Amino acid sequence: MKHTKIVATISDKRCEPEFIKALYQAGMNVARLNTAHITEETALMMVKNIRSVSDSIAILVDTKGPEIRTTNLEASLEVSQGELVEVSGLLRTSEKGRKSFSVSYSEFHREIPADGTILIDDGELELSVQERHDDYVLCLVENQGVVKNRKSVNTPGFSVNLPSISERDKEFIEFAAKNDLDFIAHSFVRNKEDVLKVREQLDQNDSKIQIIAKIENLDGVNNIDEILDHAYGIMVARGDLGIEIAAEKIPGIQRQLIKKAVQRKKPVIIATQMLHSMIENPRPTRAEVSDVANAIFSRTDAVMLSGETAYGQYPVEAVEYMSRIAKQVESSKDKRNDITIPAVNNEVVAYLAEAAIMASEELNTKAIVTNTLTGKTARYLAAFRGKNPVYAACYDMSVARRLALSYGVRSFLIEPKKNKFKIVRSSLKTLERQGKVSINDTVTYVGGSFGIGGGSTFMEISTVERLTFKEKE
Repeated sequence: MKHTKIVATISDKRCEPEFIKALYQAGMNVARLNTAHITEETALMMVKNIRSVSDSIAILVDTKGPEIRTTNLEASLEVSQGELVEVSGLLRTSEKGRKSFSVSYSEFHREIPADGTILIDDGELELSVQERHDDYVLCLVENQGVVKNRKSVNTPGFSVNLPSISERDKEFIEFAAKNDLDFIAHSFVRNKEDVLKVREQLDQNDSKIQIIAKIENLDGVNNIDEILDHAYGIMVARGDLGIEIAAEKIPGIQRQLIKKAVQRKKPVIIATQMLHSMIENPRPTRAEVSDVANAIFSRTDAVMLSGETAYGQYPVEAVEYMSRIAKQVESSKDKRNDITIPAVNNEVVAYLAEAAIMASEELNTKAIVTNTLTGKTARYLAAFRGKNPVYAACYDMSVARRLALSYGVRSFLIEPKKNKFKIVRSSLKTLERQGKVSINDTVTYVGGSFGIGGGSTFMEISTVERLTFKEKE
């Protein structure tokens, strides 16, 4: 069984229950819905199909966030190297007969620096600002290319003052809350305020959906500590990040962000072009295999597939390959890559989690089992990246699904019980019925002495038979 979780993007053009089931059986843990390409109507159809396959599949809704795109272009605009073009946040035509185009942010031409750089369509076209005028900026074309409508616009090294949440984002956040989905992955998070704005929208809808902050620009990297204070987890979205920041710096930043998240015991997802060639080819390149492997060696919780599963020709094969890579890398895990987890505020659960991982490995127990009201104990156990599976008994399906992003955690539901003895017995009996443990297996159990919601306070190491032999009152 693999410990690294897989997030797979689902398209409304291909989301039949049979297809979802094939991805799930291949190793998908979380289904991602990209709101840039769907409507609320098609999203609802996708959610119903996913839920029909399994309640265990978590659903992540990816919002657009504060992005800028080219706009109002009826036809593609071809530009040549060395040519001067006018760019504006207003709908206008050049008074001097030069080529021009508009972008979706009305203040763009006023805020972009006089020496700024503009990248179009994921960096395919580069423009350098030469002059600022009242209603446009004059730019030099650095390489030949084509400006098409609705393509991304990036300004590396500079952040415009766009609102964190667009009207479309608000609609999908409300949709996610109404349909009891699991995660909001918010794009282009720059600081804690961006996370808090999303939380404010969720609170207005009385929703406990968790927020994944997508780190896609320099501001997000620089403010990672305050972002982690308020986000449930992070996604390292290397597409836009690689445009905003020099490509050669991305591997080091990726490792840094993984380490920060793991130390804070927050889930981290590595995303973008992981098996990109499998959109058209049945096998990944060696470089792609190494890319996935390096993310897992660096201790990420999850890896993500985008176009590979959304519209690629080999979606199920892509998930299968990713699962195989994860299993192989995990089996050759090198402790020298382990991340030191600092104790925070003398937390008892942190010490118990570390002790449980060490005991499970040194005593070669079959598994670590815990019961959790909020998922916190399971997430803490995941942070220490043990080699044995963590089975988390939950009382609510939404909590169980959130753990679909945590390394090595497999969650399941149990009925609430009166005391710790009944909880331990119920948890282990459920796992025994599922074939996850047998009566003679030795397990490490982390639980609480003060009932449900009382926090983790003890650890026991014994056989399943002894732990379930007598149900004490």
